[in-house]
Amino acid sequence: MGLVLILIWSIRAQAGLKIDFEVSFKEPQAHYVEVQMNISGLAKDYIDVKMPVWAPGSYLIREFSKNVEGFAAADGVHVLSFQKLKKNTWRVYKGNSSSIQLKYRVYAFEVSVRTPFIDGSHAFLSPTGIFMYPDKGLSLESTVKIIPFAGWSKVSTGLKAIPGKDFTYVAKNFDILYDSPIEVGNQEVIRFNAAGVKHEVAMYGGGNYDAEKLKLDMARIIEQLTAIYGENPNENYTFIVHNLSRGGGGLEHSNSAVLGVGRDTYGSEEGYKGFLSLVAHEYHHLWNVKRLRPIALGPFDYENENYTTDLWIAEGFTAYYENKIMLRAGFLSPDEYLSTLINALSAVMNTPGAKVQSMAEASFDAWIKYYRPNENSNNSSVSYYNKGEIAGMLMDLEISHATGGTRSLDDVMKAMYTQCKLTGKGYSDEEFKAMAEKISGISFTDFWAKYVDGTATVEYAKYFGYAGIKVVDANEGKSIPYLGLASRKTDGHIYIIAVSRNSSAWVDGLNVGDEVISIGDLPAEAPVERMAALLSKKVGDVISVKIKRDESEMVIKVTIKANPNVKLEPSMDTPPSEIQKKILRKWMGI
Repeated sequence: MGLVLILIWSIRAQAGLKIDFEVSFKEPQAHYVEVQMNISGLAKDYIDVKMPVWAPGSYLIREFSKNVEGFAAADGVHVLSFQKLKKNTWRVYKGNSSSIQLKYRVYAFEVSVRTPFIDGSHAFLSPTGIFMYPDKGLSLESTVKIIPFAGWSKVSTGLKAIPGKDFTYVAKNFDILYDSPIEVGNQEVIRFNAAGVKHEVAMYGGGNYDAEKLKLDMARIIEQLTAIYGENPNENYTFIVHNLSRGGGGLEHSNSAVLGVGRDTYGSEEGYKGFLSLVAHEYHHLWNVKRLRPIALGPFDYENENYTTDLWIAEGFTAYYENKIMLRAGFLSPDEYLSTLINALSAVMNTPGAKVQSMAEASFDAWIKYYRPNENSNNSSVSYYNKGEIAGMLMDLEISHATGGTRSLDDVMKAMYTQCKLTGKGYSDEEFKAMAEKISGISFTDFWAKYVDGTATVEYAKYFGYAGIKVVDANEGKSIPYLGLASRKTDGHIYIIAVSRNSSAWVDGLNVGDEVISIGDLPAEAPVERMAALLSKKVGDVISVKIKRDESEMVIKVTIKANPNVKLEPSMDTPPSEIQKKILRKWMGI
């Protein structure tokens, strides 16, 4: 009881705190931001402040405190003592003062959508890597005042502006602050309305985009997504787009998103569609993951891993819908849409790790596997994005088939969004399954056993057949020679960069990192896997591979095995039945 009372007293004491941040830039060219954290209303003898260790939406411990320098504390007159308790926690002794100022610098020079980056041209403030929070004070309101560097004139963020105060914003709690990235500089700002929401696109880095076309096309995507859920939960939304020479990615937030794209992306049809797909993916997260969310993903623990087995829904279904929305918005034809699904399915089925790791395991182990790949990842794991996309397609078709083409995965997503909104909490795996069963009227127990918790081979012919589409494996029944490795030429030498599980190379002992000198009597040339010495062989033949490993030469005898990979090809050889037509119409709109 005593510990409970102490905890309650501590929380109440923190509730009286007032937090104000001031952010400025003395040396942006050296990639530093200056942060002043003003705390008033202190009652205890000390206060602990913490830096988050990860950014929600990117499931990896990133240790943001490693970039903090020059931590100091004062009360306006006196320098205050402090001690660092652990990697991300500082204890400040306030003395007799009720108000203190903490100052520190953050080094920010990692280009990504999830980490801060600052240089002489702009500052991108990813909040979990910038702002500390009081221990047990995540519910506290805070204000943020941005003082742009000389020559910078704009701030773009989803934070609520305080009227009458330039570049000053308020967050009613730290979850909102940490969910609101900030772009500071001279970015071009594009504005448009869609689904009753004001949208702002902050474009940094130039690019060959057409602003007027972007307004129209992004609005089409937003309208289609909003139609699924029947409402858009925001009044304002901000896209922060970093147009760079290379790189890419996206990170979702409750009323904003950060996108990284090549600045020349917009000049080709493929590149432009890729950008719109990224928009569709990150915007869909407004619902799927930010509000319709696994129960483990909010309220967040910013000091530790937040484990869930449902990233295949949160990310995989979002990947599935990005192409579905591109189809509905008219940016993909039905044939193009089907092709993307066939390619995605083939990629999963040809990943050896898909037979080793389930989607649920892939989700739970994202912290140690997905974001930390090595040379064996393809053999031991599967992407919850990729397999989750396929699971979304299978559930969509299964629901439509069970309901005679009257319901779809859309109905499940909308119902789960409504449930999370009404309950104010996330869903469990069991609740999502139960909703799918309620909407479809059938059991999904076998589906879960095979595809969520298990590693069963996808019954693609069955599911595509629901919509009257015939899909066959063009490799079935063929005996195609297969070595099972990939190689790369570096400085004139050929090195093995990947070996597939149970392949010839795997079984007979070729390793990643081996330098291939010759195959048979022919010197190695890139790529090894396409050399004539291999292409002329048959399954069962034995070849001699001369390699150098750890500066020692050796010859390894390799017995050629058959290629286990599928080559899926769709067709509609026979006229679909009436029910197949209904399912196809529900699924693809044709």
